[in-house]
Amino acid sequence: MKYLGAFIKEYQELYCKKEEMFEDSISGQIKKVRFALLEEKFLPSVSLKNLFEKLLRRSQYPMEVAITGQFSSGKSTFLNALLSKDILPTGITPVTSKVNFINYGPEYKLKVTYKNGAQEYHNIENISTFTDQRADEVDDIKYLSIYAPMEILKDISFVDTPGLNSQSLSDTQTTQSVLRDVDGIIWLSLIDNAGKESEAQTLKEYMQHFKEKSLCVLNQKDKFSQEEIDKTLSHVKSKFSQYFQEVIPISAKLALESRSVQKEVLIKEAMHDISLEFKESLGGTEQGLGFFEDTFSIYEEKIKHIKQKDRSQDIQNLNESNIQEVLDYIYEVIRPSALESKTFALQNELRSICDILISEYKSIFGVYESLQEVIISKQEELLLAFDEITNTRQTELNAIYEEVNEILLEVAQEIFTHIKRKTKHRYEENKGGFLRGTKIEKFEYEVFWIDSDSLYKNLFYDDQHIDKKFKKVEKRLKRAELSISKSFKEVYVLLESSVHTWQEPYELITKHREIASDLEFAGTRNFASKVYENVLINYHTAIEGNIAAFKKKFAYLNGVLTLSYKQLINASILHFEMNFTKQINAYEKDPQHISLNMPHVEDIYARLKEDFSFDKVESFLNSRRNYLYKIVSYAKEEYVEINEEKLILLSQKKEDYKEKIEAIKKIQDEV
Repeated sequence: MKYLGAFIKEYQELYCKKEEMFEDSISGQIKKVRFALLEEKFLPSVSLKNLFEKLLRRSQYPMEVAITGQFSSGKSTFLNALLSKDILPTGITPVTSKVNFINYGPEYKLKVTYKNGAQEYHNIENISTFTDQRADEVDDIKYLSIYAPMEILKDISFVDTPGLNSQSLSDTQTTQSVLRDVDGIIWLSLIDNAGKESEAQTLKEYMQHFKEKSLCVLNQKDKFSQEEIDKTLSHVKSKFSQYFQEVIPISAKLALESRSVQKEVLIKEAMHDISLEFKESLGGTEQGLGFFEDTFSIYEEKIKHIKQKDRSQDIQNLNESNIQEVLDYIYEVIRPSALESKTFALQNELRSICDILISEYKSIFGVYESLQEVIISKQEELLLAFDEITNTRQTELNAIYEEVNEILLEVAQEIFTHIKRKTKHRYEENKGGFLRGTKIEKFEYEVFWIDSDSLYKNLFYDDQHIDKKFKKVEKRLKRAELSISKSFKEVYVLLESSVHTWQEPYELITKHREIASDLEFAGTRNFASKVYENVLINYHTAIEGNIAAFKKKFAYLNGVLTLSYKQLINASILHFEMNFTKQINAYEKDPQHISLNMPHVEDIYARLKEDFSFDKVESFLNSRRNYLYKIVSYAKEEYVEINEEKLILLSQKKEDYKEKIEAIKKIQDEV
């Protein structure tokens, strides 16, 4: 049972995949696509993994709302009012000279990012040192990041900008860039300046494309009567309708003064202050907590006072400030639109990732498809090239055959010429009758013999006439062997050169986009760079095999015709000499029935052909389906068979990438 349980567990781990569940949100969609595209079968790149992490963080970021406007419109005061804390410095000069990103953090902290990439962390109280554009030190600062433990910042990140009429052109350009990227824009204007021509010009220049996400806030309503506020509000709504979805009058001053009504905020501030004081007092020394008793008592009294104090005036100021209407607009109008825009943008990013991966896989798919096209397109040309070997080289083989045939005819004629006649006697008893008795009679008859000394002298010794002819055949055979071998190699080179032309651009192929798989492209480069091992070696081996088989047959033929010809001619001569001896013996035994015959040239020629196994020579050199024809036919069949194997291999490669492309398309369709 122990082993069975282990087996079941291992089986489930390997083969029983648990279906992953993802929440129905943009973060869930990103996780789902990430899970699918980071499967091992896609050999995902580190860049793709990092991109998904970036998208996931982006999906979880709170919406960004930029605060902008003209000089001295009270942007910093307004932001402090929204945050219910004096975080940003305020004054009559344009102190906000850098973009300030205000984000949620577990404690108050200021991060300074410099243009050279360096970063520093400071206490929040030191922010004015880095924001006053009158100070020379701020020139090297790129932007500031403010972190605060405020609930509102969990949902909204605020961006405090230098404004669009800053003294610095680069600051104005930075503000423009911020406005393009944020989810919402609050344009802050003073009521007594609202609608003036200078502001109209600035809005026309910078804000005409952001109406769908822009709110106009008119500050310092506490300085005017309700009638004046209504009149200005109506004027601004009419004049600037093309720039803003809504216009809301507020008093940032009243809102900031009334922040104490938010008991939770004040309690948290008190907790933050006492925690900071405790850390500073402790100073890392080992001591009792007695030193902290008085401080904690003061903290308790402060909390008690916060909870008990009448806040009716603060509540009234808060209501009059109208700041809640701004917050409601942010949450009820900007936030849904921002979430929809973010979802839309991130979904487009996911689809774009799929498009990129599909495109990259298609480029790899095209590598193998183009090699397939090379192999298919070259097939007819190579088959014709094989046939051309037979067509062009057969004449050469026919000529060799004819030359050997003529030599054998010449040898036959020479042997025939050296067949001589000579007189020979035989004795026979002749019984003449009873009275005459037995008588021995002598008879003459002619026999045939070969003058072999003279024959060999004429054939081989005097001017080596026959030797020279066979040496000539040997050279022609060697030339034919080399030319036919070369022709086979040229057929292979036709394919090799086309494949190498294909190889050249692909052995250095790289991905076009960073998120594509490094391993997929490395594998493709490796396949292309080793195309000989992956593709050509089979063709090359087959051609070399064809050549080796042909050379083997040529070696046999060369041995017969150029190395053993003397022995074979001698064998034919001996055959006739022995035949003459047999004829004489047979004739002497039965002269009445046996005759002595001289062979014809044709008989000698036939014998020479038999001793030379000329039927094989003819089959190799001159027959309609000679050995060259057979080896070429076999080479063609072998070539077509290898082609089919390679096309199947490449089809499998293509199918792998086609499946990946289809899988990514399916993932994309589900986004």
